[in-house]
Amino acid sequence: MYDSVYSLLGLVKKSVSPWHTAAAAAERLAAAGFERLDMGEQWQLEQGGCYYVEVFGSTVFAFAVGEGDFTAPDSLRITAAHTDFPGLRIKPSAGLLKDGYGVLNVEPYGGLILHSWQDRPLSVAGRVAVRGSNPFSPDVRMVDFARPLMTVPELAIHMNRKVNEGTAIGKQKEMLPLMAVPGKDGDKSFFLECLASEAGCRMDDILSYELNIYVYEAGCQLGLAGEMVSAPRLDNITSVEACLQGMEAAALRIAEGNLFKGVRLSAMFDNEEIGSRTKQGAGSALLLQVLERIYASLGCDREQLWQAVSSGFMLSVDVAHGLQPNYPEKYDVTSRPVLNGGVVIKQAASQSYAGDAEAVAVVTAICQQEGIACQSFVNHSDEPGGSTLGSIASALVPIRTMDIGVPLLSMHSARETMGSWDQEELNSLLRIFIVNF
Repeated sequence: MYDSVYSLLGLVKKSVSPWHTAAAAAERLAAAGFERLDMGEQWQLEQGGCYYVEVFGSTVFAFAVGEGDFTAPDSLRITAAHTDFPGLRIKPSAGLLKDGYGVLNVEPYGGLILHSWQDRPLSVAGRVAVRGSNPFSPDVRMVDFARPLMTVPELAIHMNRKVNEGTAIGKQKEMLPLMAVPGKDGDKSFFLECLASEAGCRMDDILSYELNIYVYEAGCQLGLAGEMVSAPRLDNITSVEACLQGMEAAALRIAEGNLFKGVRLSAMFDNEEIGSRTKQGAGSALLLQVLERIYASLGCDREQLWQAVSSGFMLSVDVAHGLQPNYPEKYDVTSRPVLNGGVVIKQAASQSYAGDAEAVAVVTAICQQEGIACQSFVNHSDEPGGSTLGSIASALVPIRTMDIGVPLLSMHSARETMGSWDQEELNSLLRIFIVNF
């Protein structure tokens, strides 16, 4: 348990933006022996090879090539997760002066719980595009301020006596982070000056940026026996961690000379929190494009690829709603997953979660055979619930898919809570799914 939590919290600490999540995943994959590929080059793949490719800086595909007939039944297995998380993004020309205070103009990214972001130490990470010699090739630099830089201050209760009765929060007015106190004679360029220093460039050379505000506080264990984990970004770094565990297991098995049959692939997409329909999201042609290039490089034509897809299986891995003890009426009357109850199989008649009876049976049978704790989640019929990338990706690449994940409290809050034991259960399932069956 402790090794799983330690590894997870280490990844959470590094994953301060989708671009940093992708970079941390690439670092892990390279250390495990995966060879880096480029989408702009021809791929020369070999049986027994392990490869990864970064796409647009925030999406990563990792895959391992086994042996044998690549069109055989159950020769293709895929895991999928997402690298992004709800938060605040910094708008262009963001620096504002208000009554001697330096604040930033921001906008929400995804469905965050706004009030949970107030009165916390916040920092900034992302990437900056700097002027280069060719307009079509700007110099893109990763930045992470990695220190408490700002906060979104709440109004004192003395000036808002109804704050505990529920008060609407204006995204444009009340969610502007306070970054500096430059005084009434300050310059609104305070933010760009700071960013240029961090990026190591002149302020005038900054052409654009994609910057993510993140909770600076570190994750930790809590509870009488350390049985819970509290951390930012558990949605969906828990799933990225499990996907990496599965691919690392595949590389280890290949290194031991014990090749599995077929192809194992993990897709870690960006932009799930805003609907997945972007060039680097699960709603794009990326998954199909990567599969086509893998199978073509292995000597298979499009017909043979679709043969593999027809009997393949994908696990869409994202967090699930754990039972919140103060609001039990919000949950289904029978399917009520709890922290440390194991992996959650997520089902919805609306197909907002991907799955069917056969997919549920497959995952349940693996868990039962391997002694992995599992439980189920369906929405209360009066609550619409959420969705994830599984149904979107499997509609574009029609492969049997099951949505699973660890149970979580305070989903989309600035800090979320999970069970310490659940991460190892999820890791075990993905390792077994990738290499052992």
